[in-house]
Amino acid sequence: MRAALVFGLLLTTISPAAANMGLGFGWGPTKQCFDPNSPPITIADVPQRTATLRFKLTDLDAADFNHGGGDVNFQGQETLPYGAFTYKGPCPPDPSQPHHYRLSLQALDASGALLGTARAERNFP
Repeated sequence: MRAALVFGLLLTTISPAAANMGLGFGWGPTKQCFDPNSPPITIADVPQRTATLRFKLTDLDAADFNHGGGDVNFQGQETLPYGAFTYKGPCPPDPSQPHHYRLSLQALDASGALLGTARAERNFP
């Protein structure tokens, strides 16, 4: 009975909107090697009550390098322009050998509680 109660509580904390949140990006005007400006980003189906969008960039070919990310106040926008937040942009050591990058997104409410996640991946350059 206790396990059923815990399972039921876990199910009620998963929002259907969170499962459908979308994220896309293109490098756009991103400059080679540590451009501090985030790339142009598109988002869709952001959960209700989202106050902050938190982004993080990961180089899947050098996961120990911290590219960081940034927070953006969410006010219903579906696109974020180049430079919406600052971070340490992509910089593969050999430009002829692209690296694979993952941009992760967390939708947070005003208290910082996680409402949903999304991610997108692209090679650079």
